[in-house]
Amino acid sequence: MLWHRLREHPLARVGPGLITGVADDDPSGIATYSQAGAQFGLNMLWTMPVAFPLMATIQSMCARIGRVTGKGLAANIKAAFPPVVLQAVVLLLLLANTLNIAADVAAMGEVAELVTGFNRHLMTTLFVIGTLLLQVFVPYHRYVFFLKWLTLSLLAYAAVLFTVHVPWGQVALRTFWPQFTPNAAAATVVVGVFGTTISPYLFFWQASEEVEDMRGRPGVAPLQHDRRAAPAELRRIRWDTWSGMLYSDLTSYFIILATAVTLHVAGITDIETAAQAASALRPLAGDFAFILFAFGILGVGLIGVPVLAGSAGYALAESMGWSAGLELKASDARGFYGVIAASVLAGLAIQYSPISPIKALFWSAVINGIVAVPLMVVIILLVSRKTVMGAFTASRSLIILGWIATAVMGAAAVRMFLPD
Repeated sequence: MLWHRLREHPLARVGPGLITGVADDDPSGIATYSQAGAQFGLNMLWTMPVAFPLMATIQSMCARIGRVTGKGLAANIKAAFPPVVLQAVVLLLLLANTLNIAADVAAMGEVAELVTGFNRHLMTTLFVIGTLLLQVFVPYHRYVFFLKWLTLSLLAYAAVLFTVHVPWGQVALRTFWPQFTPNAAAATVVVGVFGTTISPYLFFWQASEEVEDMRGRPGVAPLQHDRRAAPAELRRIRWDTWSGMLYSDLTSYFIILATAVTLHVAGITDIETAAQAASALRPLAGDFAFILFAFGILGVGLIGVPVLAGSAGYALAESMGWSAGLELKASDARGFYGVIAASVLAGLAIQYSPISPIKALFWSAVINGIVAVPLMVVIILLVSRKTVMGAFTASRSLIILGWIATAVMGAAAVRMFLPD
């Protein structure tokens, strides 16, 4: 009876955009937003209103590609571009995702140790094994249901604001009129925020999950072959992606705000991990705020790690022509699940290697910065081509926003490689 009620809940009918948005606020992202708030206070809040339409536009394009063609992003790139384009993108994506997984599971283990007192490496291993078993052995239509409920963990960051004093007048002012010196330190944080917010792994996941959802509904075909369904489906995609990205963006805003009014005010301006932010919050805002912050890290980590590993699996499997899909049994998609397992286990292995999770996070950000810009160009070209999208090419306004997003990410990527 309880299972039936949960399946009928409106949250269970939400599309892939919600999970994609929450995965964007993974533990490594939380660390980046916490650093922005701790170092610059309220003066980095402006990045979220700017990032929202840009991230939502690109994710909307990816969802549109998946639903119209019935194929994931890698499969479409393979069909429309020279092999070297796909090979370069997938190779860098696999490397970046593995490093990002390493940073995420390290943060989850560290937070779990703070909360429970158990060894962080033991907790990290349990998280990795648990998420891997769920992805491999639980059918997608059941697994995704629980992921959607985990998205509620992001509300913890809004709840933190009720435990501390917030100067809302200053917050409103600094959101639209920040005060900071545009030096190398500020530019580095801005690069980190935009690089964390608009990430290549989310592009692949969004398109592939549209395909997964489509396959899970009997009688549903790609829009290229079922034009009658197009108006309703394209409206759903717009609502799903833009609302999912709004949820993500608001959460990022709350994290910057929470750390700005606590850590920055207390003079704590150097935050390297999400767990460090949670720990520093405890003496300033109390145990309840600490628990809320820690719970949010664990909840989004349980979403972020599967999305990182899954996007790598989809990208490589589609590029190699393997069977791919979380709804498939492991015996029917060995290559796909093999990539997922290898990515997660490699991320776990880094915990026991000389490689620092902080350095893993840094290099994943660098690689994402390299991959994002050309990949965004490819996405815009795909969604603009009638040979790919048929009658469902993107609107001119969506394409213009896409090029603006690409220009912003391009500027951020270039700044990443300039000397301080």
